[in-house]
Amino acid sequence: MTSPDRAYAQAVKADDMFELYDLKVEVICPPNEQILCGANDGDYFVLEGEMLKLPPGQGISIYSLGAVLPLLAAKQRITHPNDWMTTDAEIACPDPHCKSRMRITRMQKRVFSHSTVTVVPLARGDPSKGEHDRAHDDAIEPFVKDSKCSDTTH
Repeated sequence: MTSPDRAYAQAVKADDMFELYDLKVEVICPPNEQILCGANDGDYFVLEGEMLKLPPGQGISIYSLGAVLPLLAAKQRITHPNDWMTTDAEIACPDPHCKSRMRITRMQKRVFSHSTVTVVPLARGDPSKGEHDRAHDDAIEPFVKDSKCSDTTH
């Protein structure tokens, strides 16, 4: 690869980066309350990118996980300081008789490359200016054809 080609490849690669927070989700149990979800105060898991990691020998209720799971992708992303996703961090146990909560804490940021997490290329051009990237449409066309949705407009 020639020097200008290498410089271009590095610029494209840098343009392809994004950041996500690693998250720690910790169980908070009020003292002297009956906990019904099988959790213990301080139980936790960590989310690094898309990988959920539990400490050895520790489990988590599928119902508790189901309550917190829809929020994790949004909590990983950088949000406006006034957004409730930035400020609110505790999720109630889904059992209405259980007083435990799960606290989501943002940890360090991790850098990802778009091209290593998906085969769909980044669209180039500014849609607000009427610019369109035909190469992006060509790349996703096989996926759209296989889907039940026949409308390929964006």
